[in-house]
Amino acid sequence: MKTIGLACDHAGYELKEYVKQLLDEKGLPYTDFGTYSTESCDYPDFAHALANAFEKGEVYPGIAICGSGNGIAMTLNKHQKVRAALCWNEEIARLARAHNDANILVMPGRFISKEEATKAVNIFLSEPFEGGRHQRRIDKIPVQ
Repeated sequence: MKTIGLACDHAGYELKEYVKQLLDEKGLPYTDFGTYSTESCDYPDFAHALANAFEKGEVYPGIAICGSGNGIAMTLNKHQKVRAALCWNEEIARLARAHNDANILVMPGRFISKEEATKAVNIFLSEPFEGGRHQRRIDKIPVQ
């Protein structure tokens, strides 16, 4: 596994800091693209920084967090190589990896407990992509 990329806005800051602790406990490297406080900010600034580093191959996978998860996911998914999946529990995270080969986990900072976030992160980082019929579908995602 390469260096994991992290990004959040102010509403996701506390959960991102918690995720950093989880990654530290596992000895997993990460790059934090911000934000670095709970001061109000704009999620696209940090989503684009993460997505650009991802597209350059500097980080893989990514974890991103905003209040609902929707805004940061929408921004990340504007990048052609990104498949950001909004996950709020372990099973959604498992399916995002296994069926969608999601490469950035997005969590809703205001709507997920630390316990569920821990489960989602763990499964997202360990679940393999199943390939097969799912690959055919993924191949159809990019806009030509």
